[in-house]
Amino acid sequence: MRLKVEATLNYYMSNSADVLLTIEAAQMPDQVLVEDRLVIDGVGPLRAIAGEDGIGRRTWMHAGGFFNARYDALVDVDRSPRSIDELEITPRSQLPPEVIPYLWPSRYCESDRFEAFVEREFPGNSHGARIHEMATWIHDHVDYCIGSSDGSTTAVDVFVKRQGVCRDFAHLLAAFSRAAGVPARLVSAYAWQLDPPDFHAVVEVWLEGEWYLVDATELAPLDGLIRIAVGRDATDIAFMTVFGTADLQDQSVLVTRLDTDGAKEKAA
Repeated sequence: MRLKVEATLNYYMSNSADVLLTIEAAQMPDQVLVEDRLVIDGVGPLRAIAGEDGIGRRTWMHAGGFFNARYDALVDVDRSPRSIDELEITPRSQLPPEVIPYLWPSRYCESDRFEAFVEREFPGNSHGARIHEMATWIHDHVDYCIGSSDGSTTAVDVFVKRQGVCRDFAHLLAAFSRAAGVPARLVSAYAWQLDPPDFHAVVEVWLEGEWYLVDATELAPLDGLIRIAVGRDATDIAFMTVFGTADLQDQSVLVTRLDTDGAKEKAA
């Protein structure tokens, strides 16, 4: 399917600060970037760098006062979600070196704190069905509640409070997966049919030599996700990192499906 992305960010910075912006769709085999355009006002020179694992692109800039960014893209997504239930979990000792860091605890995913719980609650299964069970457990036991968390909320906090937003669901699922010996990384994405429209966070797990998308929120179809960045947790995939302070003025994200006959189906 062809998806159109429209994102705007408007902030005010009382003092100038370095900014790292990560809102551009990644070019990947299952999502082909047809065209895109990033326009930013109120900043100094731009410097683009590669994202984590070579996926996507980040842009450095120096900003002060009113900061305005607009990103538009057309992306062809060709992804048929595959059930992970029958895929084997690769033993830790056989994992390729590039995925090993996604086994370790990180700032927001304290996987070492969940090892006993995961072993007791999801025992024995050596296939992706175990990850599916974790995602279902999170969906059934954690309430999606806007405003229930902030930038300091970790997977342990979410587990205790049983409330969170998409990044919290993703942190908890990544922590569970790593505790079970399955490499898991967070993914920031644009999501078709996400309600309310916003930047979205999901998880990719490593099974049988490939990364597979999993979304414990079940808020958007996997075949309508456009990856932006990947990383250990929210630290690595934040759409905007300000090395200072910034006040939100306005922000919007819209993903629209463009059908082959030219008709448009707006995101819910």
